[in-house]
Amino acid sequence: MKQKIVIKVQMNCDKCTRMAMKIACRASGVNSVAIEGSDRDQLVVIGEGVDSANLTCSLRKKLCYAALLSVEEVKAKPKPEEKPKPKPEEKPVQKPNKHPSSTCSCGCPQLPMCPQYPPYPMLYEAKVYDYTPSPSYCPIM
Repeated sequence: MKQKIVIKVQMNCDKCTRMAMKIACRASGVNSVAIEGSDRDQLVVIGEGVDSANLTCSLRKKLCYAALLSVEEVKAKPKPEEKPKPKPEEKPVQKPNKHPSSTCSCGCPQLPMCPQYPPYPMLYEAKVYDYTPSPSYCPIM
């Protein structure tokens, strides 16, 4: 059964786009990989027996943000007549870096916190008071 998997991935630079495509192509059972969406942030993977959760986790590990949007079955379509292909769209201008401290491995800006890992526990300092009635300062006793 062929399936179409749509994963939203944060790709702000060409290096992230190539890395996402490479990770998706290496998954077992993948027939085709494409980038779609109005912001060109959706990775569409078509294949047979592709583990969508494992693929999303692999993308999340390398690119810090990936969300599985949909998994649906692809039905065979009769061949339509060939139509002239439109010209490819130009790439949008990159957005300025809002969070300079949070970057992925290639250096492009990412979300402030990676959703894959739980947040660090908050540490609080507490003073402990010893209320002994008569403190003894002798170390032998």
